[in-house]
Amino acid sequence: MNYKNLFDMELISINVPGATEEEVFETIAEELKSKALVEVTYLEGLRTREAAFPTGLITQHLNIALPHTDPEHIVKPFVFIAKLENEVLVKQMGDNQEMKTKDLFFLGIKDGAGQAGLLAALMALFMNEDFVEAYKTAHTAEAIYHLIVEHI
Repeated sequence: MNYKNLFDMELISINVPGATEEEVFETIAEELKSKALVEVTYLEGLRTREAAFPTGLITQHLNIALPHTDPEHIVKPFVFIAKLENEVLVKQMGDNQEMKTKDLFFLGIKDGAGQAGLLAALMALFMNEDFVEAYKTAHTAEAIYHLIVEHI
């Protein structure tokens, strides 16, 4: 699967407001609905999936979260990158411990098999110190977009 096609400069948002994971989810869900990428059931699907299978990931260089939901809530495949104004608490993948992050990658995958591959590809990127340093200093949608598609 060519993951580059899932990224779009229009799907990168910098300084997303929100004091909680829930507020951020609501903001992003509205934006995705306005772009006709998700069904009206997306937010509920996202909440349910995240409650059952949290997606926070502490890497050596940066804490990220990879929220996603089941394919029936997705209209068109995408990855939406949200850099938040403030850190929010999310739960870690695997052990459900609380962690903080400002970087969320909302994965909209129609093909369940492709989801595992995309998760693995993103995790590999964030294990790479040089990539993470470049990502941290990328402050525009354009810079983030080019960095990701160059490396994924």
